[in-house]
Amino acid sequence: MALAGAVAMCGASGTWSDRQLPPMFVAAGVAFLLQWCAFAYAWKSKSERFFDLVGSATFISVVLISLLMSKSSLGLLDVVLSISVIVWALRLGVFLTVRVHAVGSDRRFGAIKQDFLWFFMTWTLQGTWVVVTAAATTAVVGDGIAQPIGLVELIGLCVWLIGFSVEVVADEQKKKFRRAGSDSFVSTGLWRRSRHPNYFGEILLWTGLALAALPSLEGWRYGALFSPVFVWMLLMKVSGAPMLEAKADRRWGGEPSYEEYKNKTPLLVPRVW
Repeated sequence: MALAGAVAMCGASGTWSDRQLPPMFVAAGVAFLLQWCAFAYAWKSKSERFFDLVGSATFISVVLISLLMSKSSLGLLDVVLSISVIVWALRLGVFLTVRVHAVGSDRRFGAIKQDFLWFFMTWTLQGTWVVVTAAATTAVVGDGIAQPIGLVELIGLCVWLIGFSVEVVADEQKKKFRRAGSDSFVSTGLWRRSRHPNYFGEILLWTGLALAALPSLEGWRYGALFSPVFVWMLLMKVSGAPMLEAKADRRWGGEPSYEEYKNKTPLLVPRVW
């Protein structure tokens, strides 16, 4: 939560003279409020099935707050950045929620949802994830300046599109693989070129949005560019790849086909050939 506050402070730098409370601060407050309200219901019902949906709804909320509070000073870049985050959030939220409901529960929360503090911390961390990850976008949208789209911004948006496409294709390929009834590790399509292509797409798309926001930032507001670094740290060092790699090692470790796949396939960045 302290990290979210620090990033919000950096992103809102220079906008205090225009408003009593910058949109980025309001959005951050709403993000945590939504998480804690959802936690209260989740704890009472002992259910985590709507966790990912709340996360996506929070992303959409912080962007809409920034848009509404800056509606008199929006440029094309502000609108496109906002739409990019909303499209991503809608797609991922629906995808993850449908997957959890198909399985019946989210295995990540088996023990967590029985412990009040641990469960509460998980929802709070999701609020931090939203605020920090969306920081580059909300910092630009909420700065009170109508931003146009130049060459750097266009390149950044193209990077976002590539990353978004990679993530969608990777998720769909894995879903199709599982629906076919295979209980083995995924090693076809994009998964033949990377062990975590969906994470590569995720990191790439947020890098694209940060790049698109770069020309509009200055001074302390460059702190909002921590967004893609945070996503990379979260996915590659904390709760993403390390957990999945350990799980795969326990399940298929020692099998010649898996060991060969692991040795020849990059962890994150897909091999071109």
